[in-house]
Amino acid sequence: MPPTVLPTADVTVSASPVAFLGPAGTYTELAALLACPEQPHLHSQGSHPLVPYPTISACLEAVAAGQQPWAVVPVENSVEGGVSMTLDALWQLEGLSIRQALILPIRHALIGRASQLQHIEQVYSHPQALAQCQAWLRAHLPQATLIPTRSTTEELDRLQQQPGAAVIASERAATLYQLPVLACPINDHPDNCTRFWVVGRGPLSPSDRQDGAPASPGGSHTSLAFSLPHNVPGALLKPLQVFAERGLNMSRIESRPTKKSAGTYVFFVDLENPVGQPYLDAEVIAALEAIAETLKLFGSYPVHDLCKQGGLSQAAGALLSETG
Repeated sequence: MPPTVLPTADVTVSASPVAFLGPAGTYTELAALLACPEQPHLHSQGSHPLVPYPTISACLEAVAAGQQPWAVVPVENSVEGGVSMTLDALWQLEGLSIRQALILPIRHALIGRASQLQHIEQVYSHPQALAQCQAWLRAHLPQATLIPTRSTTEELDRLQQQPGAAVIASERAATLYQLPVLACPINDHPDNCTRFWVVGRGPLSPSDRQDGAPASPGGSHTSLAFSLPHNVPGALLKPLQVFAERGLNMSRIESRPTKKSAGTYVFFVDLENPVGQPYLDAEVIAALEAIAETLKLFGSYPVHDLCKQGGLSQAAGALLSETG
């Protein structure tokens, strides 16, 4: 059965659907509400119908298969690091490009119907959320069993019949599902934030545009990934020298196993584009292609940091106010 399209406020007839990690009330849904795929240098409120999917991989697979035009997926948390499911899916799937990045503040709430914290026996949430609250959980709920779920809101319905259960999600989720908030915020680090990518299909530069397909929009950052032909001393040094010699700053580098054999890795890199240069230079791409076994360009795109003071538009602020 295909996912149900969730209507949102101010949906226009021409707006394209956006896939997100559901059910409703997840932080990814909030990012999807703020995303603006067609005009990635902006962000908006409720301008697209949202389509929930059960996993991050399913969101990206739907875009790769042409079933949905856009997906919003988490890629990195400031506390727990990269989201492996997003990175692995981007490497394995073809034809995906990043249109936009959004950085959102994260405030976790403990949601449940227990009259006292000591009555809570199980705590459900996404593994990232559980990890981001681990010190608070040890201090306040040492008796509770922590149970990972596919999203922060997946098990909220359980609270109706299981008074000894609690869920870690956003205050906005508690409002949507009309459930009590037992404690908030419970994340261990007050500056907790998550970066999301808006992902679509299409060529990665204006020169590659065909049949009206959207090109990579260009912006302050470029993301790519590569594998190396041989696991030998100094193998990673060569692509890093390409960046260093051209004055390109890496804002992030992370490795993931290729899943082919032990000790082989894929390297994901985010680069800061030089001022006035919204795309990665063709010379850099050629140099990396000469070194890498496989090179994937995910595109150049703008970044909207909504954690910074003044980074929220009036529309975004109205949505975020629901999360405290």
